[in-house]
Amino acid sequence: MDYKSILRTTVKVFVPLTCGLLLLWFLYGKMDLNEIMNVVRKGVRYDIIIFSCIFCLFANTIRAYRWGLLIESLGEKYKTSNVVCAVLGNYALNLVLPRLGEVWRCGVIAKYEKISFTKLLGTLFVDRISDSIMVGFITLFIFIFNIKFFRNFFASNPELLEGFKDMFSSIWVYALIVFIVIFVWFMFARMGDSKLVQKSKGMLQNIWAGIKSIWLMKHKTRFIFQTLLIWAGYFFYFYVTFYAFDFTSDLSIGVGLIAFTMSSIAVAVPVQAGIGPWHFMVIATLVLFGVKETDAAAFALVVHAIHTIWEGLCGLVCVILLPIINKERILPANS
Repeated sequence: MDYKSILRTTVKVFVPLTCGLLLLWFLYGKMDLNEIMNVVRKGVRYDIIIFSCIFCLFANTIRAYRWGLLIESLGEKYKTSNVVCAVLGNYALNLVLPRLGEVWRCGVIAKYEKISFTKLLGTLFVDRISDSIMVGFITLFIFIFNIKFFRNFFASNPELLEGFKDMFSSIWVYALIVFIVIFVWFMFARMGDSKLVQKSKGMLQNIWAGIKSIWLMKHKTRFIFQTLLIWAGYFFYFYVTFYAFDFTSDLSIGVGLIAFTMSSIAVAVPVQAGIGPWHFMVIATLVLFGVKETDAAAFALVVHAIHTIWEGLCGLVCVILLPIINKERILPANS
């Protein structure tokens, strides 16, 4: 038994999860839990939140079709059901370990469709970069038209700005960057004939081939349209839940867009399902728009819990379905 491997996996799973849970404890520990539970028991239209889950399934299915466009640009063919199941299953795996799902979905498509894993990894980079650009555009739009909100947000949470200042003012951050650059240059310039470097070069070439898929794509307009559909789906997935609570049902769609943007930024933190950072961003945003803190906390707790369970269940079903729908592809040749 490889105890070192088990220890590494345990650390990777529990360290981010523990950090998220500590932040959750910090957020909720200072509040009246009886008030929060009273909202959870009596102040929620759970049917509306369950209805909102349809938008998540829609958005993630479109995400699968968008990824398919990138795979097609590599000159590869694939089974649509495999790509859809891989993308949905991605989210279930991410609940175990942040970013594990992305690696798994490339691996499972490489296995069943016989496509280079590293090329798929390149298309995944394009997929994620596209989402980062969308979040950036949405954030910029919100910032330009709601500067007052961001001033109030950072004034209410000064520790966030202090954290950024501390990180970028530390000489060790820059020293680490310089060390990495020198190390990579030395490996490729001075040890170019070694098997490790040759293998790394081949892997990087395949990843680059996947990244170039965005330029080779025949249906760029469809890619952009699907990207807009994905994020419209995610927005309504979040915003529809406003109507499940009396204290958020009267908030405008503009407030919903701001809260959605802040929650999307929080998801970038490598913690399972954004536990902790997601709650912090949503609670802080709603409070600035006049929602009582305990009500905002109840909103974040209920919406996050139901949405996480939904994504986990959908993903788990797809993980189970994949080997079943590909049974004929993995049977021995003489069977």
